[in-house]
Amino acid sequence: MNPYAKLTFSLSLVLGTTITISSNHWMMAWTGLEINTLAIIPLISKHHHPRAIEAAIKYFLTQAAASTLLLFSSTINAWHTGQWDITQLSHPTASLLLTTAIAMKLGLVPFHFWFPEVLQGSPLTTAMLLSTVMKFPPITILLLTSHSLNPTLLTTMAIASAALGGWMGLNQTQIRKILAFSSISHLGWMTIILIYNPKLTLLTFYLYCFMTAAIFLTLNTTKSLKLSTMMTSWTKTPTLNASFMLTLLSLAGLPPLTGFLPKWLIIQELSKQEMTPAATIIAILSLLGLFFYLRLAYYSTITLPPNPTNHMKQWYVNKPANTLIATLITLSTLLLPMSPMVLASI
Repeated sequence: MNPYAKLTFSLSLVLGTTITISSNHWMMAWTGLEINTLAIIPLISKHHHPRAIEAAIKYFLTQAAASTLLLFSSTINAWHTGQWDITQLSHPTASLLLTTAIAMKLGLVPFHFWFPEVLQGSPLTTAMLLSTVMKFPPITILLLTSHSLNPTLLTTMAIASAALGGWMGLNQTQIRKILAFSSISHLGWMTIILIYNPKLTLLTFYLYCFMTAAIFLTLNTTKSLKLSTMMTSWTKTPTLNASFMLTLLSLAGLPPLTGFLPKWLIIQELSKQEMTPAATIIAILSLLGLFFYLRLAYYSTITLPPNPTNHMKQWYVNKPANTLIATLITLSTLLLPMSPMVLASI
């Protein structure tokens, strides 16, 4: 892709995200979401491969439907209340339509079908953007309207997302699909606590972004797309692979790593809100995710390929250290001891 075109699309992504997260008016929020959608589509389809084109079309159709629902929701609310302010969402039908639209934007169950397919057809760097940056504007809209949403509906969707993300990830061999189902599962954790403690949703999202970005950038460095190629990647970058294993375990939520912090705080908050059954169910469902994260960690650092001659020879090259990956891996693994400072900052 032409570097000027790539720069234009990247700046459009920044512009669209900024417009949505800083707007109070429904039309401006919708405009930002549309700019984001149009900017990411060329990045998805930049490899002119049938799978990439298919992913771009699926993404466009889903996001267009979600944007239409969001516009419809805001119009109904304005019609009944005379308000175009995002925080003044008070009509029940408008709230239901908005929940549906944002669930489609994010890939929450039962509107998740597009997300693994689109991620599988995208390059690793674009898949990273789809899993992190592109989820920020919809989550911001959810935060602004959290007081108007239906708690029962959100809790049901959250538990279903955690369950499906865990179950569907078990049988995958493509790493991008595993990370897509991991994203759906994490969205369940963010959604279940949204109404009771929106700041905790934001903290969970930030930490999830650090961990997922570290994983995608590591995979991009080692050029690993399947579990079979991951088995030979340790010969190229052994230190990076060891750090990769720690990041995966952090994403699974194992103490004493960073990923344990949001899960611990969410379960604590749900218990305070007398939602112990929901906390118990979602904690048990996270064990499904733990299984496939452990499998990824096992493949990346412990297992040797059964027949190395099937794979292209991986020469060990002393590459210069990537500061961004190092910083993200550090944040993804070592923030738990600093949790009082993290909590004080939100």
